[in-house]
Amino acid sequence: MSGREWPLPEVAERHTAYRGRLFELRVDRLRWPDGTEAVREIVIHPGAVCIVPVTARGTLLLVEQYRHPAGARLLELPAGTLEPGEDPETAARRELEEEIGMRAAVLEPLGGFYVAPGYTTEYIHLFAASGLEPCSRERDADEDIEVLELTPEEALAAVRSGRITDGKSIIGLLFWRERSGERRLR
Repeated sequence: MSGREWPLPEVAERHTAYRGRLFELRVDRLRWPDGTEAVREIVIHPGAVCIVPVTARGTLLLVEQYRHPAGARLLELPAGTLEPGEDPETAARRELEEEIGMRAAVLEPLGGFYVAPGYTTEYIHLFAASGLEPCSRERDADEDIEVLELTPEEALAAVRSGRITDGKSIIGLLFWRERSGERRLR
């Protein structure tokens, strides 16, 4: 890092071009201190959670579901979008129940990341979940989810082979491995 103070632009104009159920598209016209202007199209997203569920046996629970933009069923960690005003831990607990039918005794924050800060505000909060107990599964009507149990070795091999191509799942598994001391799986 350079340590240099960089001037921030002022927002000269802002308007919402589209507002949908999950996100909105905003267009900002920025003006830099030297007078230069630029337009930025931004996907405004409420944020999300992604969870690494670890069973008492040390296996991981992943989900396989159809993702229309990808045109395929993808193998992923359980995840979901924050509801308005919802804190990330509450969202993580809700998503575990909805997607895999489990409650966690322990949720450990693993950090987080911006999905693509060049065009979206989406930030994903990562958690590891343990002390899992089955509960009733209240899945969304439009979800077609299959729960799969993999060893950590199988999950990381799926990342290396390209079976897991979902960015949040790749990052979540790598953060979890680093935090849990699973370095032997490299």
